[in-house]
Amino acid sequence: MPIFQRPRAIVIGGSLGGLLSAICLRAIGWDVEVFERSPRDLDSRGGGLVLQPDVTDALDFSGVSYGPNFGVPSRDRIFVAQDGSVRRMYMPQVQIAWNGLYLRMREALGPLVQSGETFVSFTQDPSFESPRVTAYFASGRSVQADLLIGADGPLSSVRAQLLPTDTPSYAGYVAWRGILAEAALSDDSRKLLDDAFAFQDGPGHQFLSYRIPGDDGSVRPGQRRQNWVWYRRIAQGPALEALLQDRDGHRHTHSLPPGALREAEMQALHRDARDELAPALASLVTATPDPFVQLIHDYEAPRMVFGRVALVGDAAFVARPHTGAGAGKAAANALALARALQNVMHDVEDIDSALASWELGQLPADRRLVRWGIALGRRIMEVAQPA
Repeated sequence: MPIFQRPRAIVIGGSLGGLLSAICLRAIGWDVEVFERSPRDLDSRGGGLVLQPDVTDALDFSGVSYGPNFGVPSRDRIFVAQDGSVRRMYMPQVQIAWNGLYLRMREALGPLVQSGETFVSFTQDPSFESPRVTAYFASGRSVQADLLIGADGPLSSVRAQLLPTDTPSYAGYVAWRGILAEAALSDDSRKLLDDAFAFQDGPGHQFLSYRIPGDDGSVRPGQRRQNWVWYRRIAQGPALEALLQDRDGHRHTHSLPPGALREAEMQALHRDARDELAPALASLVTATPDPFVQLIHDYEAPRMVFGRVALVGDAAFVARPHTGAGAGKAAANALALARALQNVMHDVEDIDSALASWELGQLPADRRLVRWGIALGRRIMEVAQPA
């Protein structure tokens, strides 16, 4: 006999991948709870995203409204030389804010998201009649369900229990990131970047910038924000160690959050921007009060399903951001999983068969995405990467 009236899923991780999984499973009638270690709503470390069809497909499937003013459209891609000259290509797309996507899903799920719960471990009961998984948390709480989803990002604690020797590998470069209020742009920057997604390429680096909704979601001119990313090589060693040490002396491992950059590193960033970037792009960097840094990594999981535990999003595959598909990949995983389980209730064979079918469909696409990101990175950075 089933333990629960409806199938139940536990989602570990309350960022985009976890929320996408939760809204899709809820839409097919599953009971879902999301467990996030942060006691507060998450803030955006990524700033902006290119809106992918997989994201809107997942939102539409789940009945989560996003409205006509979800993002900021751009008409052209522009390629800027260091001297400021521009080559223009018509390529329309829409850019959204990380926090805009997050908040829409977070509000839709409401009390189904349990904040301040740090996942510790899980156990599985392989009983033929009613297989189940139990998640344990640092608070002392334990929760049982038919399925546990590891959606806790590149440093996944769920994956660490399943594949303890697997960790993402550093790609040899970092992404400097910043967000600037549109009103703070110089006249030259505003004129250059209006209605455009901008790139500047150079030996061992790439800069890009695009407009996103304001912090309050506004897409009105003058109330939006300018998101920028600067990919730059930095070898593993003393220079990287120094960069990851924050102004309080604490050493970070995979990213340095806003407001943590030491003054010496800030001055070096500004100097390099003035030396290497077109003036209208360099001014974005020098005007941003709290830039932050993310290391670029690669990872491919050998599997996504382990009994009644499934890995989704960056917990399973870490693709470089050049693909523009981080949120799209998580959305595709979540939507495909919900569709695979749509007509399944508690029948043991049906659930296990659906999970196997879902994994079979997701593995090739996610592997291709990771390898495409590596190829793009090699071309952009002009640096040999491990085969």
